[in-house]
Amino acid sequence: MNENKEYFVKEDDFIVSKTDVKGKITYCNQPFLEIVGATQEQLLFKPHDIIRHPDMPRIVFKLLWDRIKAKQEVFAFVKNRSFDGGFYWVFANVTASLDAKGEIIGYHSVRRKPNADGVKFIEGVYKQLLDAEKSGGMKASGKLLEQILADAGMSYDELVHKLQRGQL
Repeated sequence: MNENKEYFVKEDDFIVSKTDVKGKITYCNQPFLEIVGATQEQLLFKPHDIIRHPDMPRIVFKLLWDRIKAKQEVFAFVKNRSFDGGFYWVFANVTASLDAKGEIIGYHSVRRKPNADGVKFIEGVYKQLLDAEKSGGMKASGKLLEQILADAGMSYDELVHKLQRGQL
């Protein structure tokens, strides 16, 4: 395993994947395959969390799933794992895919290169959230996230957009 190997999203790449309503991958583009180091056969119809990195707090995914199940888009800094054990950071935009009746038929994620300073900041936040989860579960990390946002005087959306734009 190569767990200390960091990969970087290319400036002009958009990493795209689609899933069904249960989170199983139904589509992934070439930049996604390249950074993960996998073939389509290794990824298609597998749970998207096959690339979840253990450094990601569960509360971030709860926030993400709560939003997209409510048909709201969400942006997030996400650390993922490559198939060789390495990792990479992305700035993700995740939305629900809807049919003509407005029913959710899957999910669509477009990821791009994250702001490096934003990653440094969010790594510290995620470490605090993980520590809170280890000692007090998701309830504790949720309260801590609320406190961090209150102390910053902004919403989650404002925080991640400012970090991505290099405004913090």
